[in-house]
Amino acid sequence: MKRKHRKEEASSEEEKPQKEQKIVYIDDGSQIADMSATRRHGRAERQKSTAREKIRTYFSVVKHMLIPMFCTLLAFTLVLIILLAVTGNI
Repeated sequence: MKRKHRKEEASSEEEKPQKEQKIVYIDDGSQIADMSATRRHGRAERQKSTAREKIRTYFSVVKHMLIPMFCTLLAFTLVLIILLAVTGNI
């Protein structure tokens, strides 16, 4: 049995004309597609928020940040007090 060498395979493939295959994309919803290049003809106008809505949003976010901020400050204070007590600087 004679082996085929790679050069023989390559030369036989080059002689055959390749048909172009049409690529079909199927969206199964499992991946996020990049839609930045697409354009919409009927664009919806963007709703503008009022100053009252912006202020309400800001203070609600700050209110949610207060408890973690105080916990962090308390932890740093306790570490400082422990380090001062260990070194004898209190």
